[in-house]
Amino acid sequence: MQKLTLFVLKGCPYCRQAKAWLAELVAENPAYAAVPIEEIEEREQKALADSYDYYYVPTFYMGKTKLHEGAATKEGMRTVLETALHAQENKG
Repeated sequence: MQKLTLFVLKGCPYCRQAKAWLAELVAENPAYAAVPIEEIEEREQKALADSYDYYYVPTFYMGKTKLHEGAATKEGMRTVLETALHAQENKG
């Protein structure tokens, strides 16, 4: 199962909102809970964060493919989760 990598900064209001949208979407559709999300705080894991090409947080990657960067909407987060789910279905 391919995981999502989520780059965030502590205190970032956009990151907090993205995570709130994710929680709301999982509550609405429990299938989304199957999508593993690894959260990376970019200041704490600078070398790892620097190995990815992004400028704004929150940023979501699936592997090395960027799925979303910057301020999030609920629909944007739904698209990220749907992309991850469909990628997993196509692998299995």
